[in-house]
Formats: sequence, structure tokens, C-alpha cells
Amino acid sequence: MRITGVVTTDAQLIGRLRSDETGESLRELYRAYAGELFGFALNALNERGAAEEIVQEVFLRAWRHAESYDPTRASVRTWLYQIARHAIIDARRRAAVRPGLALHEPAGEEESHAPSIEQAMLGWQVAAALERLTPDHRQMVRMAHFQGLTMREIAERTRLPLGTVKSRTWYALRSLRLVLEEMGVR
Repeated sequence: MRITGVVTTDAQLIGRLRSDETGESLRELYRAYAGELFGFALNALNERGAAEEIVQEVFLRAWRHAESYDPTRASVRTWLYQIARHAIIDARRRAAVRPGLALHEPAGEEESHAPSIEQAMLGWQVAAALERLTPDHRQMVRMAHFQGLTMREIAERTRLPLGTVKSRTWYALRSLRLVLEEMGVR
């Protein structure tokens, strides 16, 4: 791989992940391994959407835990496959706990809906921005937007007054927008 005219190894890209504000190291790794990781996940889960989510999860985990990579123990490829294997196990466990979320593609859906590198990068940037929020704000965003809960359902689960949930969610989204703007995401 080449970055600014210098040959860069995969291990060096992993070493740069957390400090690379341009995201180029992550893009290089994604271009190099996303296709084969998608095939691995698709073979394991037999569902395109779930396999795409696994690939995104692999690169998110790699970015979050880049400091744990040890080149003396495994190649980058092996490390990424290990992350994928754990993500697949997690997905199967979630599907087993919630049978309504089975890992089977609806009949007749043949087209690839693979996310572009830009969509994947935006997802990772949003995940990074969420990590910069307070735990209370992060909880509100995750419950409202990722779990799809209503304000009333969030109030019941958190045992907070409905008004508190509404205001906390509003401030959480405002904070998330400010963090994303600070990161240069529009």
C-alpha cells in the first residue's frame, strides 16, 4: 500500500488508525480487506445485510482497539478475521435471543446494498462522535435512534420522567451535532 509515496505495511496502518484524522489509514485497510471479510461473513450468516453490518463492525472494532493489535502474534488479516469471527458469534447470539431478528434475507432480494466507503466512514465518524458524548447523552441517542424506542419507552426503561428524557435527548442530539461539526462532518 502507498501513502504519500511511501510503502506502508498493514501493521503500520493499524498503528496509525487512532491518530489519523484524515481516515486514510482506515480507508486503505477497508479497501484491502472489506471484500474478503464480507465473503467470510456472508458465508457464515447467509444474509447480505447482516454480513455488511459485520464488516462495518469489524472495522469499527479495529479502529477502537487498534492499540491491542500485536504484530508478533498475528498478521493484520488474521487479526481482522478474528474480530469478524467474534462479531459473527455476537450476531448469532443476538438473533438467538430475539428470534424475530433472524439472519435470513427476504425472498427475492438479490441486489447488493453494500455501503460505499464514504457511508462506512460516516458511520465510523458518528460512532467516534458518540464516544465523545456524556454517558447520559450517549444512552439517549442510542435508545432513541439505534434501538428505535419512543420517548415514553425510554422513560419507562430508564425510570426517568418523560420531560427529562425529552430534554436530555434534545441536548444529546445538539451535542452530537456540535461534535460532528467539530470533527468536520457535515
